[in-house]
Amino acid sequence: MKKSFLLFSVIVAMGMATFSSAQQEPKLKKIFNGKNLEGWKVPENNIWWSASKGILSAQSDPDKQGTILWTNNEYQDFIIQVDFKFGAGTVDSGIFIRTEGEQIQIGESGSLKRDMTGSPYIPGKSYPVEAKNVKELLKMEDWNTMKVKAVGNDYTVWLNGQEVMNYQSETSVANGPVGLQLHPNRDMHIDFKNILFAEL
Repeated sequence: MKKSFLLFSVIVAMGMATFSSAQQEPKLKKIFNGKNLEGWKVPENNIWWSASKGILSAQSDPDKQGTILWTNNEYQDFIIQVDFKFGAGTVDSGIFIRTEGEQIQIGESGSLKRDMTGSPYIPGKSYPVEAKNVKELLKMEDWNTMKVKAVGNDYTVWLNGQEVMNYQSETSVANGPVGLQLHPNRDMHIDFKNILFAEL
C-alpha cells in the first residue's frame, strides 16, 4: 500500500512539473506570414521592406534614410523569436521593445564600430551591458536564431539556443509595439524569417 501511494505521489509530482514547464513555455505563433507585410505597420512609400518565399528582407535606400517595421498590435510582456541572416554592407539592425528607445542590437554598433548582437542599446546609456559569448555563437554567413523575452523591465536574450544577456532597464515602458530596425546612414541588407511571438 505504501509503495503504491509513493508511486502515485511520484507520478502526480512529475505531471505537475510537466504542467508547470508547459505553463512557463508558451507556444510561439507566427506573426509574419512569409508572403506579405500583413500584421505590420508598413512605412509610408515603403521601398525598404519586402516579403517573398518565407523571407522578410530589409534593404537600404539610396539616401540611407532608415526605417522601422512595427507590429500593428501593442504588447506588455512577450517573447519574440526571429531567424536572421546578415546581407551585404554594414548591418546595423535590432529589435525594438515597446518603444524606439529600448532595443536589442543585431549587427554592428555604429558608435562602437564592432558587432554588438544581443546587447541592449538604450539612448543616453549606449550599451549598459554586453551580451556574452556572441563571437563564438554568431554565424556571419548563415542563419542565426535570436529569442528575446521581455517581462516588465527585465530583458533576456538567447542566441542560437544559448542565453547571452539579461538586463533590467530603468527606462522601459509598460506597453507598446515591437519593431524591426533598418538603421539610417547605413548601406545594408538583412533577412528575417520564422518570426514567432507569444504574449506572457
